[in-house]
Amino acid sequence: MEGGGEEGEPLQSDALEKMDNIVEDEELRSLLIPDVKDLPSIPPSAVESNFARYYAADFLKPGHDQYVYRHANGLCVVGLAPSHVALREEGGVTAVNFNVGKSDRSEMKVTGKRKRNAQHFDAKTSLCKVCANGKEFIVRCCVKGSLLEVNDRLLKQPDLLNSSADREGYIAIIMPKPIDWPKIKDSLLSHEDYKKLRGLS
Repeated sequence: MEGGGEEGEPLQSDALEKMDNIVEDEELRSLLIPDVKDLPSIPPSAVESNFARYYAADFLKPGHDQYVYRHANGLCVVGLAPSHVALREEGGVTAVNFNVGKSDRSEMKVTGKRKRNAQHFDAKTSLCKVCANGKEFIVRCCVKGSLLEVNDRLLKQPDLLNSSADREGYIAIIMPKPIDWPKIKDSLLSHEDYKKLRGLS
């Protein structure tokens, strides 16, 4: 009888180990394979997945709405929000000019890890001019920081602003100082507040 008990113990521990494995497998499965009920009807875009979305509404002028998409690494992508007045003009944007006064932003070259030659700009600094329906609209930084890059593809393909302003049609990439970000964030609208303001679904 005693011997049977000793033999039974390893069997019992094997059974418990198997049960633990089943529980672990179920936990892994729940993490790796989400419940269909929890999935959104439309999968999130790369922008939604990788960026926190903010907006500067009526920036310095009525209808001059711009977005500021902030990546986890602190970089901010700046561009025209869907409600920007230039995008609502007949025919949309037809030309982009990075030559704003004293300097041509498209000729700036930033190099190396330390981003040498990056110019530091205020939120109100002009980035470019966009032309729509014979009118010019100034696009501004919206974010105080170092200008790392402008999207010079827009010089030859201004229509990217009409077709995908929040992706290939972005205007510039700016790196604000981490210490400045909380104040910048407070000056911007969240994605939800922007949608409510502009009556977007």
